Amino acid sequence: MANATRTASLPTVRGTLEHAAPFADFIWFRCGGAAEWLFRPADVADLAGFLRELPAETPVFAVGVGSNLIVRDGGLRGVTVRLPKKFATVRVEGNRIRAGGAAMGITVATAARDAGIAGLEFLRGIPGTVGGAVRMNAGAYGREVADILIDATVVTRAGEIETWPAERFAFGYRHSEVPEGATVVEALFEGTPGKKHAIAAEMERIAAEREASQPLRSRTGGSTFRNPPGRKAWQLVDAAGCRGMAVGGAQVSEKHTNFLINTGHATSADIEALGEEIRARVKAHSGIELQWEIERVGLPPAARPETPPAAETGAAE
Repeated sequence: MANATRTASLPTVRGTLEHAAPFADFIWFRCGGAAEWLFRPADVADLAGFLRELPAETPVFAVGVGSNLIVRDGGLRGVTVRLPKKFATVRVEGNRIRAGGAAMGITVATAARDAGIAGLEFLRGIPGTVGGAVRMNAGAYGREVADILIDATVVTRAGEIETWPAERFAFGYRHSEVPEGATVVEALFEGTPGKKHAIAAEMERIAAEREASQPLRSRTGGSTFRNPPGRKAWQLVDAAGCRGMAVGGAQVSEKHTNFLINTGHATSADIEALGEEIRARVKAHSGIELQWEIERVGLPPAARPETPPAAETGAAE
């Protein structure tokens, strides 16, 4: 167990508190500013106790692997919660899978395959954690979290540990009602009995399709824009002539135009500016205003006001 740690202004914790922790060390874009404080709780009780004692005016933001996230170059004020590996356990319970908030989608899908549970194969195509998947109702290949969730445990900003049935999340397209400052620490998913070989084949198909169509080996943030009703965002971006377009070190993927990539030296400002230029060009070309799916948080460079701007989100991750 970690030794209890206290800073001058923050509650005592049994996990770890790191000051000025760079997001670029772990989020997929590998750029952006630092977390004022990065908290890795020892367990659920540690997280709940910390949040109960944390001053109410201190912002709290939960992050997984940052697969669908831009952190602006000025960093993020307050406390960023990142669940450590202890929260990544996965257990089979009949036709259900209970997974910690830090478990990866592929880990859950693999456990379901090995147990002969069908219906969770699409999680093989979700690159983030369970907590992020629940928060944003992540989906792929015709299914989404809302289709398989039974309930999930949430630690609220006030430090309350609550188990919510699926309907309480009021899921929509890449959206849930998880409140600001709350952290999803566990989820219970349900599938149906299936044949292991068929489940494995579907997962292999998903993996091959992703490899063929997405820039998986690049520094990216996943799907940039939501699909408008009845349309595909990538087609709108392509039709507007944005394939391969660049701003600084950020570029529209040649492989999939709804993906932006960091070519090696991009700032978060480059990536966000590129996204806004794409939105403007698509609007001018088709009349459709694309909405961000990537979550954008934090402050611009050298701008650290006492009260930070609210997160701008298309979906949380």
